Amino acid sequence: MRILFVTSNQGKVSETRKLLADSGHTVEQLLVRGVAPEFDEPKELGIEAVANSKMVQALILLEQEGIEGVAVMVEDSGVFLDAFDEWPGAKSAEVERQIGLEGILSMLREGMPRGAEFRAVAKVSDGVSTWSAEGVCRGKIADSIRGSGGFGYDPIFIPNEGDGRTFGEWEEGKYSGITHRAKAMNSLAELLRSPSR
Repeated sequence: MRILFVTSNQGKVSETRKLLADSGHTVEQLLVRGVAPEFDEPKELGIEAVANSKMVQALILLEQEGIEGVAVMVEDSGVFLDAFDEWPGAKSAEVERQIGLEGILSMLREGMPRGAEFRAVAKVSDGVSTWSAEGVCRGKIADSIRGSGGFGYDPIFIPNEGDGRTFGEWEEGKYSGITHRAKAMNSLAELLRSPSR
């Protein structure tokens, strides 16, 4: 199956292509006349709602453009801090842009829980059937920004499955198997592995 990934992040496309390589499906970025389309994202409703909304809009776009014989992939993710109810969640990127990692750290005052988790939702639809998977990476928020690798919250997130370093301190790609996105995509790969897909 040829899968078109709805994302403007080429890194996500490359990572997903590798994760789904053994399932017999190809993954490429969804482009319309050479441009990655942007869709409305109801972030206030959470990552599942964002993924569902992007899926509906992408399928409508493919129909309008007359693109047939392909499937669409969407993914949305966020970091969730135990100290705050379901926050920042789907608004993680916006919050980071607005207050930065230092702002996040300053909000976690002494005595507040530092537990956190990255969550991802990934979906594939061929317009008839939809396959969906989730991935979670538990960890905690560091006391300070550590490392310059990765992106987003990586320099302040210490995964439970790691060795005490933040994702920002790991070498590029060395932690890919334990991330929320990798777990979601690996689960999705299992769902798509059937020869009839």
